[in-house]
Amino acid sequence: MIESLFQYQFLQNAFTSGLIIGIIAPLLGVFIVVRRLSLIADALSHVTLAGIAGSLYLSQSIGALALLNPLYLGIVASVTGSLFIERLRRLYKHYEELAIPIIMSAGLGFSAIFISLAEGFSSDLFSYLFGSVSAVSSQDLYIVISIAIVVIVFLTLFYKELFVLSFDEEYAKASGLPAKWIHVLFMIVTALVIAGSMRIVGILLVSSLMTLPVAAAMRIAKGFKQAIILSVLFGELAVIVGLVSAFYLNIAPGGTIVVTSIFILLLTITLKKISTKGVISQ
Repeated sequence: MIESLFQYQFLQNAFTSGLIIGIIAPLLGVFIVVRRLSLIADALSHVTLAGIAGSLYLSQSIGALALLNPLYLGIVASVTGSLFIERLRRLYKHYEELAIPIIMSAGLGFSAIFISLAEGFSSDLFSYLFGSVSAVSSQDLYIVISIAIVVIVFLTLFYKELFVLSFDEEYAKASGLPAKWIHVLFMIVTALVIAGSMRIVGILLVSSLMTLPVAAAMRIAKGFKQAIILSVLFGELAVIVGLVSAFYLNIAPGGTIVVTSIFILLLTITLKKISTKGVISQ
């Protein structure tokens, strides 16, 4: 495995992208879970699928677009979907959760149309759905690096504001924080991470990498910052084990990454129960 990693460019691209995604996905995922927005990641992933399927269809129909990276239209669709979710949440003030199934349904609907027009599933589309070790190009890697820089800059600039918004949105608004615009920016950054992660984890599984490591971390963390650190560690562990397993078993890495995340979650739940019983018995 180590020899192949140094020998093949596509493996270097896949592992570098995976390590970066293993950091930024759980990093944002902590704020998503705390703010009870976990299902938004699912909605945006389905919208991203519509963008990818649409791009693949256009590349078949228009020769000039044959070399266009589908990731670009996927990013546009994901960001657009995040803005529509915010708009619908404000439109249905007392039923904000309606925004998620509306956008998810739209994403699935457009995906079905474009996949049908493109005459069904192709191997390329399958790699976007469930991830692929061999499909990550240098261009994909550069996009992931760019998205990671945006995420780090955003969290560095707005960490305190996001922390307050996550735990007490009413206080944040009362204290004069531009809650509306910070939330919009947060949604856009989340959309970028989802779109950038799909080559490794897959569109249908990317939300799992944003939530499962966080769920595991929250079982044993003793504070918010510790939850962030543990989420990133669990995310990295899941990506590394998942990619290595996918390489040797010749299967989609998205599935192995998610299954590894589930094992980590079950392990933390078990450890928490053991430690709780130990305290009670004493």
